[in-house]
Amino acid sequence: MNIDDTIWLPHIVDKLTSKHGVTTTEVEEVLLSSLRFYRAERGARPGEDLYVTFGETFDGRHLVVFFVLKRTNAALVISARDMTSREKRRHGKK
Repeated sequence: MNIDDTIWLPHIVDKLTSKHGVTTTEVEEVLLSSLRFYRAERGARPGEDLYVTFGETFDGRHLVVFFVLKRTNAALVISARDMTSREKRRHGKK
């Protein structure tokens, strides 16, 4: 999967910061370094499905990122949070 850009909606950025303590920089680090992306569900619009990826920031934080891949290869970030212990084990993170 090729992600060329990240789309940020102000209310999503506020939620990531206040509820999950995740910064936009951390999300972009995960999106750039992730090797696997999983389709979580089909989108309301053809070709714009919801994806999830599990990755690590440059500082070693393990995050789960949910996004819609737009037709322009831009990721519209929907949410991001810390991985649970189970997710870390499943995806080989320490």
